[in-house]
Amino acid sequence: MKKNLYISFLCCIISSCLFSQQNEIKIKANLNVAEDILQIQQEIVYYNNSDTELNSIFLHNWANSFKGRETPLSKRFIEDFRKDLYFSKEEDLGYSKIKNISINFNNSIYKELENQQDILEVYLENPLEPQKSVHINITYIVKIPNAKFTGYGKNNNGYHLRYWYITPAIYKDGWQIMSNLNLDDLFENTTNFNIEIKTPNYLTLESSLQQHKSKKENLTVYNLYGKNKKDVILSFQKTPTFKKFSTNSHAIYTDVIEEELDCNLTEDVLGREIQFLNSFLGKFSIDKIFIDKATQSKNPVYGLTQLPDFINPYSDIFKYDLKMFKAISKRYLKQTLLINERKEYWLLDGLQNYLMLEYVNKFYPDIKLLGKVSDNWFLKRYNISKLKFNEKYPLIYQFTARKFLDQSLITPADSLSNFNRKIVSKYKAGLGFNYLKGYLGDDILDKSILNFYQGNKYKITCATDFQEMLSKNTNKDIDWFFESYLGTNKKIDYTIDNVKEEKDSLKVTIKNKRNITAPIAFYGLKNKEIKLKKWFTDIDSTKTVRVAKGEFDQLVLNYENIYPEYNTLDNWYNTDKNLFNKPFKFTLIKDVKAPNYNQLFYQPNVAYNFYDGLILGMKFHNKPLIKRNLEFRISPAYALKSQMLNGSFSILYNQFFEETSIYKISYGIAGSTFQYAPNLSYSSLNPFVDIQFKRKSLRDATSEFIRAKVVHIDKEVSPLEVKTEQDNYNIFSLSYNYINPDIIKELRYNFSTEFSKDFSKAAIDFRYRKLTSTDTQLDFRVFAGAFLHNNSQGNYFSFGLDRANDYLFQLNYYGRSEASGIFSQQFIITEGGFKSVLPTRFANQYMLSLNSSIGLWRWVEFYNDVAFLKNRNEHLFFGYENGIRLNFIHNIFEIYFPMYSNNGWEITQGAYPQKIRLTFTGNLNRIYNFFRRGFF
Repeated sequence: MKKNLYISFLCCIISSCLFSQQNEIKIKANLNVAEDILQIQQEIVYYNNSDTELNSIFLHNWANSFKGRETPLSKRFIEDFRKDLYFSKEEDLGYSKIKNISINFNNSIYKELENQQDILEVYLENPLEPQKSVHINITYIVKIPNAKFTGYGKNNNGYHLRYWYITPAIYKDGWQIMSNLNLDDLFENTTNFNIEIKTPNYLTLESSLQQHKSKKENLTVYNLYGKNKKDVILSFQKTPTFKKFSTNSHAIYTDVIEEELDCNLTEDVLGREIQFLNSFLGKFSIDKIFIDKATQSKNPVYGLTQLPDFINPYSDIFKYDLKMFKAISKRYLKQTLLINERKEYWLLDGLQNYLMLEYVNKFYPDIKLLGKVSDNWFLKRYNISKLKFNEKYPLIYQFTARKFLDQSLITPADSLSNFNRKIVSKYKAGLGFNYLKGYLGDDILDKSILNFYQGNKYKITCATDFQEMLSKNTNKDIDWFFESYLGTNKKIDYTIDNVKEEKDSLKVTIKNKRNITAPIAFYGLKNKEIKLKKWFTDIDSTKTVRVAKGEFDQLVLNYENIYPEYNTLDNWYNTDKNLFNKPFKFTLIKDVKAPNYNQLFYQPNVAYNFYDGLILGMKFHNKPLIKRNLEFRISPAYALKSQMLNGSFSILYNQFFEETSIYKISYGIAGSTFQYAPNLSYSSLNPFVDIQFKRKSLRDATSEFIRAKVVHIDKEVSPLEVKTEQDNYNIFSLSYNYINPDIIKELRYNFSTEFSKDFSKAAIDFRYRKLTSTDTQLDFRVFAGAFLHNNSQGNYFSFGLDRANDYLFQLNYYGRSEASGIFSQQFIITEGGFKSVLPTRFANQYMLSLNSSIGLWRWVEFYNDVAFLKNRNEHLFFGYENGIRLNFIHNIFEIYFPMYSNNGWEITQGAYPQKIRLTFTGNLNRIYNFFRRGFF
């Protein structure tokens, strides 16, 4: 028996050596700090471990991704509304310049891939047969980029390098090639490294490999080596920042330091983390664990490390423990599991976040989401203060899912929105493992994780291997998890639809409200204690179950938040007979959902306009932090200056669509009453329907929508005036809007029509903004509007050249009736878009206006406008103007200084300060949308 075991073991060793031979990389490099370059001679021994004959070999050359604005990395930054690489200085760029490539010591032909400058294809003179190897020799230099782009490169303390060397792509069902997109997800094989680097004596080198050094005159020679390694990180430092911490089994090198913790306590914390990971994954096989701050900061514990120092709701040890546990577990998994994270990131992220969940459950089960401030006398009344730290995972998922902005977990990482890639998809993947744990049982999932990890570490693996391992350890159906939970963004949403009393039991009907059938957990509670817990797996529409009568206070679905759910507000049923199934709860400002309450919120509301003065009021609404489909708001207020009661209200219902090109349809009605002139108020009532279309992808920032509304306006008039039809009117408005807020080429256009008893009109507003190759801004706008018919009197409904009349009351004018003073100088670019006040200000037939500006220096621009206005019984009027525009924040804060127009030289005329126009807005939604670009 022992002989047979020995023979089997020997065969496995021989088979491993024959059929999965290890690549080797040898590098000799010299760091030239004067020119910020690495001079490299590299040898790659590449083994064809596939069963396919290869005619060429692809190499990842990510150091070349910083060479200019046409690389995939630069284009990716533009999508993220980052232009620092696109407009960077020459000295900040980085590149890889190939001097020579040879195969088996013969010069070879190679090329950069088109539009993928960081990938090389090297052609083989003779095909490489399976299980054979070739020697690839490369001589090249790497210009080190500024670290401001990705965190890797030249910094104030030296150089921090990652993805700095050329490495072979993996051949697995074809070549797995990928460009650098700042995702830190290079798919590379484990390799045996032998590296020699010469550096100036004043630099200290720390790396993710084992190393020793020797001195030679003004140089230090570092020899780095390691087997079964990947992703070699180098840190050259003028002032050493890395420290070594020793645990019972491992040495951890890191520059992530918590100064408040002494060395012994830090080592105890790190040792506990390693021990915990060993219990889930088996003994660590990595001898040196290297955690660098640059990498750690790109994968933080969200909600923990983003808070400023003066807000410190968590203990120093808790913050450091979670920060390092996440960094160590992520680094270890990435080093040992060879998974194509670009395609199957969910497996690594899910496993890592599941480990985070389990770690917090074990060592910090009572830590609240808000930390110590949860006990604050004010905050402890809020439901959010009662949430445990781990409840942030379903909370953040639901925040996104309720807006239908989540994406399936099989979406490639480079197609995810930044919010999903950095947070939501990771959380959903981790919750997926937690879901499996609850459904299958702790032992089955944890055993499967251990078996999968130990059976696949240092091997190229994929999600199918994990699925097969899980299937071996359970008889339960798990196809729903891989097909629906991972493969779609369908939302789990079940409710207790009906409860009927019978003699000795309750007949409970559970309803599936959406289009996914998945296991759900059903609970019976008595005095907030779980008395019944049962899983149901086959509810595709409805299912009726019976429970004993009188044994439970509440019946609940998903009570422990085991799985992420679209809506948990309707998961509760109180068995006590009350007028309302759930009592009402009034909360100041906002809170997270309270499933066992009907929530209403109230909050102070402050506004301002010139006629009402400071407006103080209270807003009552039903909108928690997570969106609801049906929303209402009522805001009564008192104006201090006018001493009038005023306010607004709105009712809105959002209907989302999953299978069509429509994203959502919003139905609503809104109304308001405020002052529009001294001692004169207006009332508006606006029923509306908005149709918003889906974006091509969630990385696409464009928006496209149609808006239809009826505007009813009733205005007070002075007792000395007679009320006319322009003081009480109804207008039907229909508009189409397209917005592409690209940071280099922004395009917006709007087509609108209006119909009323006395007039009808149509208009188009086209806007284009471009940054040239020298970072000069060019801004163009065309407005064209014409009346289809016009029986109105005066210019109240006419097109405005320098200031729209805003008879729809939709523009945020602070002094809409002012003809002088600072509020008359407020400028909102609409209709004519002129800044100067010309003799002809309105058009009651048609108007064509062209507005343009060109950047001079930073936010200083020169603007130039021309316009054609036609009024009844008058000649065509031609208007023109130019001046200086200070464009501090586009369409949010701008200042215009007129220079020359139809009026002559404006700057030489009297009262020039009154001619200056200003754009300023207190619209928080506009400001928020400006700064969130590229994230959602």
